[in-house]
Amino acid sequence: MILFAFFGSLMIAGIVAYLFERWGWTHNGLVPSVLIAFGAVLALFFLRSLFGLSFGRPGVDAIIGSAAALILIPTEWANRRRHRRK
Repeated sequence: MILFAFFGSLMIAGIVAYLFERWGWTHNGLVPSVLIAFGAVLALFFLRSLFGLSFGRPGVDAIIGSAAALILIPTEWANRRRHRRK
């Protein structure tokens, strides 16, 4: 059952990353955004399984973690790309 929750959380993180890029909330590019969201979900999943810290169900953890990471962690590549356009 834990394996389904883990892969489901990764799927939700990928969807959130895609939607954030599509809606224009982040400008990292699709692949960096997905990797950032996967990293956040991985960290939250391990916090949940090791220490019992969570926001609720694994899906809620995935949505909150990936959204927070995408907003808080702009990549250097996106910053360079933004400055190049100006």
